[in-house]
Amino acid sequence: MDKLRAMQAFIHIAEEGSLTAAARVMESSLPAMVRTLAGFEAQLGVRLFNRTTRRISLTEEGRRHLESCRQVLAALADAEAALTAEAAEPAGHLTITAPMLFGQMHVAPAVTRFVQQHEKMRCSMVLLDRVVNLLEEGIDVGIRIGEPEDSSLVAQNVGHIRRLVVASPAWLRRHGVPRHPKDLLKANCVRVTDHTPTWGPFNDQGRQLRLAVSGNLEFNQIAPAVAACAAGAGLGSFFSYQVAPFLRSRQLRTVLEDFEPPRHPINVVYPHARLLPMRTRVFIEWIKKELQEFQS
Repeated sequence: MDKLRAMQAFIHIAEEGSLTAAARVMESSLPAMVRTLAGFEAQLGVRLFNRTTRRISLTEEGRRHLESCRQVLAALADAEAALTAEAAEPAGHLTITAPMLFGQMHVAPAVTRFVQQHEKMRCSMVLLDRVVNLLEEGIDVGIRIGEPEDSSLVAQNVGHIRRLVVASPAWLRRHGVPRHPKDLLKANCVRVTDHTPTWGPFNDQGRQLRLAVSGNLEFNQIAPAVAACAAGAGLGSFFSYQVAPFLRSRQLRTVLEDFEPPRHPINVVYPHARLLPMRTRVFIEWIKKELQEFQS
């Protein structure tokens, strides 16, 4: 059997979630796809998928072998790319993940421009406020905020963001401008319940200070919390990109700048730097340029 084509079929079945969809992507018939998978499993001596009448899912052996097949095909793509012009048009499918709000505001527009520029590309965006396992969930590139925790991934820093305390000018006129982080303990603070219950760490003359603030408004999403602060409901603690439009329009002002916590890095993360297909390399360079505004 054609082992490379079998690997391609296996990867497409895993990514598309069905034999029918994989057959469509590979411009093959469903019976041919079934025979290819059966032959591949017989040759390996393991079952790669659990199949029912309604769904298909990877077995544990299938999850492990999926990454091996991706590495083999990526290495082959690299070898072929070395024989052709690197300026060739990138083609194929990429799955990209990013935090929800940052992805909506900055990554999704960049991905849209990427596929408009490279018409042979197909991209899927996954916006989630949790750390995604790229290998297990079949994701090619991640944009993450914070220090990288997974040493098996390559991380390229593309910039930084700040953690700010903000309030509307009207609220500050009514209640006064806080001069020290401890002033937050006596103020009405708009909180986000899905995030840390304390604010900080503030830099207080070399000491780190975290504060358990309180207030009469809390949300489980960032956007309404920012809007509430802009409407004069109280003080809020947000990343700089989350409040940037409100700062530009002067609906919000920053306070306690002298006590700001250390900046948070923005990283592009991906597996196996030496085995990246050209489409992934081209996208990484694209997104690094798109996020240049965060490099200052």
